[in-house]
Amino acid sequence: MKKLKITAGPYTFVAKLETEAAPKTCAAFEKALPFISEIIHVRWSGEGVWMPLGDLNFGVDYENATSYPAPGQIILYPGGVSETEILMAYGPVCFASKAGQLAGNHFLTIVEGLENVHPLGRLVLLKGAHPIRFDAL
Repeated sequence: MKKLKITAGPYTFVAKLETEAAPKTCAAFEKALPFISEIIHVRWSGEGVWMPLGDLNFGVDYENATSYPAPGQIILYPGGVSETEILMAYGPVCFASKAGQLAGNHFLTIVEGLENVHPLGRLVLLKGAHPIRFDAL
């Protein structure tokens, strides 16, 4: 099982790559490591934080796509109706944009530090953007 270290705001998490369910998305993301961005609170989706990535192209299509990631699940929307983005759920989510409901590739699941996903989400909601970094373990 391949794992990544995620540092977001004051929290550190360990996540497993969902290589069986989303092999192309995982491989594309691994090539981009270390991946550094900023998380902001979602607008339409519920309790999640996201990284708006504009026209960044990971070169993947839909695989293991969901509109309802569970807390600690991370999805990559490869672009199309809306811009490319990565979303981390910290509570109930129905992934959407101003154009309506979307689906993203579930490619990472937090396996250590899950108890801090909700505090991170609330921190971003109340205090604004925070840095996030993904590194190979």
